Amino acid sequence: MSKIVLITGGCGFVGSNLGILLKQKYPEYTIIAFDNLRRRGSELNIFRLKKHNIKFIHGDVRNKEDFQEVGHIDLLIEASAEPSIMAGINSSLDYVINTNLIGTFNCLNYASGNKADFIFLSTSRVYPIKKIDTIHFTEAASRFKISPDQDLIGVSDKGINELFPLYGARSFYGATKLASELLINEFNELNGMRTVVNRCGVISGPYQMGKIDQGVVVLWVARHFWKSKLSYFGYGGEGKQVRDILHIHDLFRLIDEQIHNIDKYNGETFNVGGGNECSISLKELTKICEEVTGNIIPIEHISETRVADIRIYITDNSKITTLAGWRPERTPKEIVTEIYTWIVENQVELNGILN
Repeated sequence: MSKIVLITGGCGFVGSNLGILLKQKYPEYTIIAFDNLRRRGSELNIFRLKKHNIKFIHGDVRNKEDFQEVGHIDLLIEASAEPSIMAGINSSLDYVINTNLIGTFNCLNYASGNKADFIFLSTSRVYPIKKIDTIHFTEAASRFKISPDQDLIGVSDKGINELFPLYGARSFYGATKLASELLINEFNELNGMRTVVNRCGVISGPYQMGKIDQGVVVLWVARHFWKSKLSYFGYGGEGKQVRDILHIHDLFRLIDEQIHNIDKYNGETFNVGGGNECSISLKELTKICEEVTGNIIPIEHISETRVADIRIYITDNSKITTLAGWRPERTPKEIVTEIYTWIVENQVELNGILN
């Protein structure tokens, strides 16, 4: 059965890739990419989308009038966001609040009016920074590791699960995403909308326009490719802080499953990431980048920990794996290699954006 799918943030890294992968698997679907093109490099995805027969609408989730051009939809994938963890810190709060909270409300209203299903891409950053900093850890030669014994609920050596405490400050970015989750719960319960919330960790892969505060894996590969400088910030400046990374194709496999079996996942919230098997420290990422690119670059060591930095975050995927049988497949080295190949093949266009 054909579907009409609206993807907000449809020219962003996640939105554009999900749209293209959906269209490739379900050519009978109508896919609409809705984006304000604010993020530099997102305009490069318009050609990719049109090449795959995906409709592009230049619209902004902050403006409910912009949705009038869309028409009827069966599903809305909310992938729009101001994604920077530093948004609103020492800068105006207006854009992050209006995009990540008011924008989600406008999306919910539009989906509700169409009796459409709703899949929301949230973030692991909904979890409070100070709580994460109290996680017990050990220090190895190249990374920090989560200890098996913990005082808090929702954390083990598997990582952080959905029961981890939510009380405390988390960044304006994380707060707007958590507030959006609460709105989604109300639309689900009171309006009967079928919804799914995925709290994603670090997502990466080709076509991501990485920056220091968002898209760090692409940034790391790009700096090695162009032989530019990098820095290890915080926690002693040794680059031992750890994240798990998720390839965009692995995320697509999950979203595909949720779309087509939504009653099974309706009303639920899931932690979604690379997990322990696809976790990596900055120091380890540097080593892989050196192996893949053949370049060694200068890296500055800065001990001071910045606002909103965290030592370690690894996703415990147990809930979604138990329910869906889903687990990530791509390894960190495979992800880095794919990104490197993409940069090599598109270096002229990407030089002014990633370098």
